[in-house]
Amino acid sequence: MADDDHIEALLARLSRTQKLALVRGAADPEGTATGYLPGVEAAGIPPFRLVDGPLGIRAEGQRATAFPASIATAATFDTDLARRQGAAMGREATALGQDALLAPGVNIIRVPQCGRNFEYLSEDPVHAGAVGAGLVDGIQSADVVATVKHFVANNQETHRTTVSAEVDERTLRELYLPPFRAAVDAGVGSVMTAYNRVNGTHMSDHERLVGDVLKGEWEFDGYVVSDWYGLESTVGAANAGMDVEMPGVAAPGAADAADSDTADDGEDFEWPDGIPDATHAGLFGDPLADAIDSGEVPAARLDDMVRRVLGQIDRFGRLDGDQTAVEDGESDDQAGELDSQRHRDIAADVAARGTVLLDNDGVLPLADGADVAVIGPNIDEPKLGGGGSSETTPVHSVTPVEGIESRAEGAVTTAFGVPQIESVSLFDLLPFVGEDDEADGSAEDTTRREPSLDDAVDAAAAADVAVVFVRDATTEARDRNTLALPGRQDELVSAVAAVNENTVVVVRSGGPVELPWREDVAAVLEQWYPGQADGDAAAAVLYGDRDPSGRLPVTFAPQSEYPTVGAERRYPGVDDEVYYDEGVFVGYRHFDDADTDPTYPFGHGHSYATFEYGDAETTGDQTVAVPVENVADRPGREVVQAYVRPPSVAGVDRPQRELAGFEAVQLDAGERRTVELALDDLAFSRYGPDAGWTVDTGAYTVEIGRSSRDIRTTASVDR
Repeated sequence: MADDDHIEALLARLSRTQKLALVRGAADPEGTATGYLPGVEAAGIPPFRLVDGPLGIRAEGQRATAFPASIATAATFDTDLARRQGAAMGREATALGQDALLAPGVNIIRVPQCGRNFEYLSEDPVHAGAVGAGLVDGIQSADVVATVKHFVANNQETHRTTVSAEVDERTLRELYLPPFRAAVDAGVGSVMTAYNRVNGTHMSDHERLVGDVLKGEWEFDGYVVSDWYGLESTVGAANAGMDVEMPGVAAPGAADAADSDTADDGEDFEWPDGIPDATHAGLFGDPLADAIDSGEVPAARLDDMVRRVLGQIDRFGRLDGDQTAVEDGESDDQAGELDSQRHRDIAADVAARGTVLLDNDGVLPLADGADVAVIGPNIDEPKLGGGGSSETTPVHSVTPVEGIESRAEGAVTTAFGVPQIESVSLFDLLPFVGEDDEADGSAEDTTRREPSLDDAVDAAAAADVAVVFVRDATTEARDRNTLALPGRQDELVSAVAAVNENTVVVVRSGGPVELPWREDVAAVLEQWYPGQADGDAAAAVLYGDRDPSGRLPVTFAPQSEYPTVGAERRYPGVDDEVYYDEGVFVGYRHFDDADTDPTYPFGHGHSYATFEYGDAETTGDQTVAVPVENVADRPGREVVQAYVRPPSVAGVDRPQRELAGFEAVQLDAGERRTVELALDDLAFSRYGPDAGWTVDTGAYTVEIGRSSRDIRTTASVDR
């Protein structure tokens, strides 16, 4: 906890110039941090470094453990595992001399083709809130400030710096705000505002959401930081409750780009859609001092900004000057830890446990001695993540081919089949980032053999099993045009399946994708972006060394069936306004309301084990218990899910069911355990603009099962 008296004494010693230096980013003299506050040496305040996440530490010029994408962490439905991953990332941040981690991202997955879905957690607020709180708790257990982002209604990358999310209060309260509230309740030290506007006001200037809701209603006592070059104004932001401008200085080379002519008519440089103007900085420098002098911003507001920053610096021990780093895999929770075996194991654990078995006709797990054809355009590359600020460069990584060759006892043949799928990155869009100035140092070797579809078909025909690895390509600052797999990958899968009835497809995607061949193959695995443990995790699940215990945190369906598709006003918007008029009916809520069957529902995922559920019973006002037994001859991990059906109320349109709780449990063969689930208040409540939060009187049906569409038992709770 921060020492309030100590903070007040420090604050009293600071000049206004020194205070201003603590609320505006500067250039990091070491060149490693994403954001940097220089501190005040004369007052004993050390520099403070903020570093990108949330797939691992992206410190410039440094290597670190590349954890799976956040959506894979969410797919484990395991808050304890999320906490372990968060703690590992916190230790690595400390080892690399960083003080705050810009993670986790908890925005609801509203638009299925959003380019940043891989960094987010879920289409459901209870699920996103629980997993996000686990990550926050883990990061901060390592004495590193967690930064939950992007507050709020940042659900698309298209026009993200200008678009206004036109969203009603009920929808905000029930769907988009709760994951941030969960992070605040978990004690998060920092909140990052989004680039977009909400109901016409930029989030950096949004006094009602930042000042009244976040800091007022929720009593958040940490600091609010802008997204990079995301501050819209000086007076509006300061009075709304913004505490720190990042970075506060123009990006290197940005001014040259802006000053250059990009067309014959000599117009100034136009920043690409989704990329903030990197010359728009310094609004909390001299302009803030001028605004205080003019009385437009109270002097007390600057004191509050500095007090909040110093409070977190003190809370996590930075004022003591006792944070040191270790190198070469040494382990020391106080000093940090980098690329240790413990962290490699956690990365592999998340990658394996986040893998979802979508379909299986009995071909999986693979027999140890099976002859396997490993096919796919990128089988010799690990899929570390998507593009943008979360890109991480690992010390060690394993490709799909390496993982399977290491595990297999039978023959392994390989074929690319079709041209590689090129990775895409936000940094490719930045005019001041040159070819020799890759932002994350992780540019892939693009030297390729000539692919041959005939070679892939021949390899598949000669093998006992064909395993085809396919992937999409997503990045921050760009949405996908389609949920179809890029390139000729669908053609490749169909051709392989035509000659080998034991075709297994391993999908690596940043969110839902269309799988037109799924009924023609024997098994489908969703591996998301598995990070550095890619090949090892894939092999462990394919051969049954690990149970595929992941469950879908997002509904899979044909693109045309999502509520944001086909209505331009809902996405990408009209005249820089996107209308959330589907309300709370996003994800599985929409498919239930429309009474349509998705390809794979929220919460879906098979296991190599078989589980039977007994009768559920209520054990309290908001708890239920259900016996679950593993009736298979092998161990397995089950994710028990509870959904609440509300009573019918005239004139009130509510989702048919809402996730209320979940628990991941490991059961040995023949083991039976009673699983108790705490049911979240949010599933019982609805928000009205006049009455606020309301819990309707009546009987609520609690549905317990394996997904939102696979209910095994029910109980009743009266409210």
